[in-house]
Amino acid sequence: MEMNNREIHKTIVDGSLKGIRPKVLFFDVNETLLDLSAVKKEVGNALGGREDLLPLWFTTMLQYSLVVSASGTYEPFGHIGAAALQMVAANHNIEISKDNARRLIGESISNLPAHPEVKEALTKLKAAEYKLVAFTNSSKTLLKKQFENAGLTEYFDELLSVEETGKFKPFTETYTWGAQKMGVLHNECMLIAAHGWDVAGAQWAGWRAAFVNRPGQQPFPLAKQTEIFEDNLLQVAKTLMTYD
Repeated sequence: MEMNNREIHKTIVDGSLKGIRPKVLFFDVNETLLDLSAVKKEVGNALGGREDLLPLWFTTMLQYSLVVSASGTYEPFGHIGAAALQMVAANHNIEISKDNARRLIGESISNLPAHPEVKEALTKLKAAEYKLVAFTNSSKTLLKKQFENAGLTEYFDELLSVEETGKFKPFTETYTWGAQKMGVLHNECMLIAAHGWDVAGAQWAGWRAAFVNRPGQQPFPLAKQTEIFEDNLLQVAKTLMTYD
């Protein structure tokens, strides 16, 4: 009988460090911790009710964040998101001004709620004495605002934005910087994320990784399987609590 994607990820892993506690847990923020449903509604409204265009907007934003980094320049992630919204809109004969796009993205991204299980998961990990670090492509100012609005600030030991590096994840330099910032080796770091490109980048940089299988997300088949693969953050936390 052929194994499904989840079973493959649970079975074929690099077991060299599996079961050993990472020194630092780094968490992606948008979609991993925070629910993007509100953004979907706002972007859908801006695009004439086309909520189905949210994935295209998000992938366009990621694409151009990589273009910006690869070109050796830097723009805030929110500005790239607004520009991507203008591009998707233009392709569907909808005009959105730069100011309106930035306002819409800024306001909607700032006020995202946490996924239902997130606070319980973080509480368990804190009780187990894990060091928890937020690690995002968003600006530090936006990250602080997001966590204040979602009630997540108290759970984290550090809030890190890659803006200090001038490059976005998944560039290797961003993960190297994160490890150095926390004073740990690469293999003492674990990224917890719901994006295949993010966990792949972390693993290629020498980090460990856990994949949160949010709806609509998939791991990258050309990357090695993550040592943890679960449907939500609470299940990831329960697995980590078994580590010595």
